[in-house]
Amino acid sequence: MAESSIEWTEQTWNPIVGCSVVSPGCTNCYAMRMAARLERMGQDRYRGLTRPSKAGAVWTGEMRFVDEALTLPLRRRKPTTWFVNSMSDLFHESVPDEWIDCVFAVMALTPTHTFQVLTKRAARMRAYLSDLDTPGRIRGWIESHEAHSGPVAHFPHLGPEGRWPLPNVWLGVSAEDQRRADERVPDLLFTPAAVRFVSAEPLLGPIDFDRIRIGNDALHVWNALGQRIGDIGAAGVRLDWVIVGGESGPGARPMHPDWARQIRDACAAADVAFHFKQHGAWVSTEGWYADHPVSLPIRTWTGTEWTDDGRYADREWVALIGKKAAGRLLDGVEHNGFPEVAR
Repeated sequence: MAESSIEWTEQTWNPIVGCSVVSPGCTNCYAMRMAARLERMGQDRYRGLTRPSKAGAVWTGEMRFVDEALTLPLRRRKPTTWFVNSMSDLFHESVPDEWIDCVFAVMALTPTHTFQVLTKRAARMRAYLSDLDTPGRIRGWIESHEAHSGPVAHFPHLGPEGRWPLPNVWLGVSAEDQRRADERVPDLLFTPAAVRFVSAEPLLGPIDFDRIRIGNDALHVWNALGQRIGDIGAAGVRLDWVIVGGESGPGARPMHPDWARQIRDACAAADVAFHFKQHGAWVSTEGWYADHPVSLPIRTWTGTEWTDDGRYADREWVALIGKKAAGRLLDGVEHNGFPEVAR
């Protein structure tokens, strides 16, 4: 268990460690650097999970189940919000269903806690949660471990006619740009979940959630924020929460503030909770640079890419000043939205 500095959670819980790079958002993954560091510090659970490269530590793709970490939530009485597998991806293609079953069983056994599961493997998550056999497998794990988990009758939501999905588990996908949002958000919206959320961090390009259309026929079409398309239609499932953040750390790539503003405004229009985590290492120079006459790396957005070419000096600049200096204010406002949850 680890106290988390992540603004939208309280604790991290890592019953599984290891991962592999799947999209551009993984390039500067903090967990890769942390895993390599923890291995150097002698933590055997991270041994062999990364390899060195010219760009730094890179995941090897090996996954590891951490037995001693599995029951941590069972040993904490205080209701807590847990970020699940901050050092891995629960739905990684190399993770057996049996491992996922164990994690969900512990989450079922601790209904006073809230668990936030974030993945880039949205299709696997959808398949797992939609499988009619999944609740039975989880219930079976609880029955086989009844000596320390208590009577299985205390968890009727895992029965064939009971409540599923688990009401204390929030499911989310990471999406760093429009392409990945288009790929992952529809699977998320069709995944059984009490709460659905998107972490657009690191935000590497604009995302228009209004253009992500969901529906099975022409009369029942809605967008990812739950708004109907056109005058006819039926509102379907929707996102409950969107987190936005720029990249920080070594090699951080800029986030244009307009990308965050567009998502903020779309969430406000659709009454979806919005959380602005950070600008990242780069910040807009508007209203800032004139008061800080120092030499800093500067980049300009051309409309398709970032450049330091002076020909684009009439466009908005961003300066590399570091995460702490860049802060969390978006147009002077701190956004700490969280979804409203009925338990």
